[in-house]
Amino acid sequence: MMFKWDIFINLGIISLALLIATFIRSKIKFFQKYLIPNALTAGFILLPLYNYVFPLLGFETGSLKDLAYHFLGMSFVVLTLKNTQKKTKENDGATPMAVAVLFQYSIQLVVGLLLTLGIIATFKPDLFHSFGVFLTLGFALGPGQALSIGTSWGNMMSVEGLGSVGLTFAAIGFIVCCFGGIYLINFAIRNKWITPEELTYMGDEGTRRGIFFNTRKDLPVGSYLTTESEAVDTLTLHAGLVVFSYFLSYLLLQGLTLLLSLAGNAGLQLAESLWGINFIFAAFTGMIMRRFLVLVKAEHIVDNMTMNRVSGYLVDIMVTAAIAAISIAVVANYWLPILIVTVIGGIITIWSVIFIGSRLFKTHRFFRTLMIFGVSTGTLSTGLALLRVVDPDFKTPVVEDYTLGAGIVFIFAIPLILFMAWPVKTFITGNWLYFWMFFGLCALYLIGCIIYYVIKVPRHAFRNKRQVWLKKK
Repeated sequence: MMFKWDIFINLGIISLALLIATFIRSKIKFFQKYLIPNALTAGFILLPLYNYVFPLLGFETGSLKDLAYHFLGMSFVVLTLKNTQKKTKENDGATPMAVAVLFQYSIQLVVGLLLTLGIIATFKPDLFHSFGVFLTLGFALGPGQALSIGTSWGNMMSVEGLGSVGLTFAAIGFIVCCFGGIYLINFAIRNKWITPEELTYMGDEGTRRGIFFNTRKDLPVGSYLTTESEAVDTLTLHAGLVVFSYFLSYLLLQGLTLLLSLAGNAGLQLAESLWGINFIFAAFTGMIMRRFLVLVKAEHIVDNMTMNRVSGYLVDIMVTAAIAAISIAVVANYWLPILIVTVIGGIITIWSVIFIGSRLFKTHRFFRTLMIFGVSTGTLSTGLALLRVVDPDFKTPVVEDYTLGAGIVFIFAIPLILFMAWPVKTFITGNWLYFWMFFGLCALYLIGCIIYYVIKVPRHAFRNKRQVWLKKK
């Protein structure tokens, strides 16, 4: 064979699994009822095959991890290349949405680190000190970040399979999101958190089945052309912007690696950790490309809806590849710590999202809370899927507010992501100072969110502390 086919073999297998998952959701009520993403189903279809069948044929999960790693980086490029929407009078919820997300980041980190301390002190003293951070990586940040950062940590600590541990947290987060989200919606209906009129769309089979009927005449518009196709196709232009910007992030990281190598082994270790969070640098180069387009007055060539299609493809492939790449053998070694952290962390996440959301938000309270729940246990895609059940046409400003708030979150979350490796240094050196410094940073974020909460919530919220969902006066 003259040419290598590995990447296309894996893409072909993933594509087939996504097609099968799409068929399953369109036919089986269980998958429709719980709005299980097709990418999640496809990933679990491939999980046993890549663990037990494909290795016999010479296919390993390494190439799957490469796909998830690179598609994650490109998805962050898309996020920063999109045109920002102008703020309107209705968009007064961007900052509370950002604070709600940061609150979940910080409380998941604090809980995860405390649980890790308890596990180390009781039955697994050899557990690496950054284990609890996977709660945030898997639940709030997603499978791509969990895989990328986990693999980087594994290389630093010489511990095999940490990427699979991170992916397992992400898979459990997806399950909590899908089943917990639908239960939350039904519970909200029964307890009159939202009116029955707001849920009339739930009977629409397009939302449930995952595909639209071929007789539907008002199919939604997925993208707009910004180029003449005879010159260059709009999709080609957008994909070119994304891939070239991602290539720039590679050049940037190569340059940083060269500079840091001058500092010796310590510099090389730092450089390796930076490659693990390449999505941050991908987002940065996307921002640079965006600023360049604005400078040359060419930002109009970017169509947000087309970028959404590109992002959707990247995320679907990334999630499927990430789930399929989980090593069952590695996860078996950590099953009890994973169970403890995900169960306790999941319960605290669900409770805190509802408690904070019902008090922090003033308009469309349940819609905003549901969106925060979706992105705090799954990804943006699962958050939007849950929101579509109650707000199918996105008529409320929730999505727009979240989009604006995501920019705030991205900026404020950079220190947390950059210093996530500090507990790893504790495992390597035995110096607990690194662990407690990162714990203190997380606690500082949590305290900041609580201060904002105390200032912004209505006074009667403090008189009804036992109400999980605060009723309006």
